[in-house]
Amino acid sequence: MLNQLAIFAENKKGTMQKITGILAENDINILGSVTNDSAEYGIIRMLVSKPEEAMKALCEAGYLCKLTDVLGIEVADEVGNLNRLLLALDESNISVDYLYLSFDREKGSPIMVLHVNDTAEVEECLKYKGFHVL
Repeated sequence: MLNQLAIFAENKKGTMQKITGILAENDINILGSVTNDSAEYGIIRMLVSKPEEAMKALCEAGYLCKLTDVLGIEVADEVGNLNRLLLALDESNISVDYLYLSFDREKGSPIMVLHVNDTAEVEECLKYKGFHVL
């Protein structure tokens, strides 16, 4: 199970640079991210090297942040592996709220980051089906 940082931020020029600047100043590495936006605000979801420190620094800068449990599933960089993962979830009647890609920098392998309703239950299900869960 991984800890994801979610940042609620105004959708305006320079916002992402300010956020990444705060993370850089605090020696926090971004390991993966996805941004969902609307006309005025957006949610930036990130895996970072130090989630609690990142949240503290960003909150001190005035951003609304939240830490959320997500799953990281190691998948080989081969055609059809994301489909195989999603099929395993579908066969177990598990819905995925959202997903995005990250990488294990040491191994060079893709990591699918998933947000689901019951993280612990889904983690056990995927391990049983032979997936490597971080």
